[in-house]
Amino acid sequence: MTPAPTEPGLKAAMDQWWDWLRHEKRASEHTVTGYGHDLNGFNRFLTHHIGYPPGVGDLETLSASDFRAFLSMRNNEGLSRTSTARAVSTLRGFFRFLEKRGLAANTAIHALRTPKVPKSIPRALTEDDAVQAVDAIEDLAPEPWVGKRDKALLAILYGCGLRIGEALSLNREQMLAADGKTGTLRVQGKGGKERIVPVLPAVADMVRDYLDICPHDPGAEGPLFVGARGKRLNAAVAQKQMRRVRLALGLPDTATPHAMRHSFATHLLAGGGDLRTIQELLGHASLSTTQRYADVDSAHLQSVYELAHPRARRSRS
Repeated sequence: MTPAPTEPGLKAAMDQWWDWLRHEKRASEHTVTGYGHDLNGFNRFLTHHIGYPPGVGDLETLSASDFRAFLSMRNNEGLSRTSTARAVSTLRGFFRFLEKRGLAANTAIHALRTPKVPKSIPRALTEDDAVQAVDAIEDLAPEPWVGKRDKALLAILYGCGLRIGEALSLNREQMLAADGKTGTLRVQGKGGKERIVPVLPAVADMVRDYLDICPHDPGAEGPLFVGARGKRLNAAVAQKQMRRVRLALGLPDTATPHAMRHSFATHLLAGGGDLRTIQELLGHASLSTTQRYADVDSAHLQSVYELAHPRARRSRS
């Protein structure tokens, strides 16, 4: 998508915001890119809306009707409520930044209502499907070491609850520090926040099996998971391998690498894990994010109730 022409003063303000997001808020590059797409879309809208590329001063004069026109435009283009809600959040963040830096102030943006977003429920695999996916992916690889790499990667996603980006950013020294018995892994998550997750012996064994036959040795400070040329593995490659597993096992399209993380949380909850502990393991900033898994496991909770609650037992009899 071609960026709209940007007035120099506004471009300078935007560049300051990017720097602040990256270096002070420590936002991921993925997040910064998403915000950039949203802000570029708003700039393009304003260029057509007011007839020329807006400057910082023009942002102060925007009214509530101008912002509503932006939302209306997105709706007419068929953009999802989730996407628009993020765009509104982006604009609020940018305008707050401008106000704190004394560059511009606009009260209308803060009164803008965020579109209601339908509650999303994580899609988890069944316990059998998750285990089968970890086992099956090894046999679908073109080379034995690649198969063991893919198996170790899925094992970490499912056994430690990591995001795909977190797993692929691991270096060898981090995994080698886990002894497979009481081993733990220090993971850097969103916003540069670190957390400690336990490593199951079975997961550590799979990683060692992969490292034992991996033809590439980038050193202790090098990437744990590497591609064919010995460089850090790309997420697209992992997603491609997962698609092969879906086809081989007849799994739904929702069976993605990220679904392994969802499965980790859902199966922990089903096994009696408490939400606060799962929150820590997943690296969620808010408990409300983790609580979505309680909705996922509602069927299991209902079955437990029917089997265990005295009132339910009397009803059956």
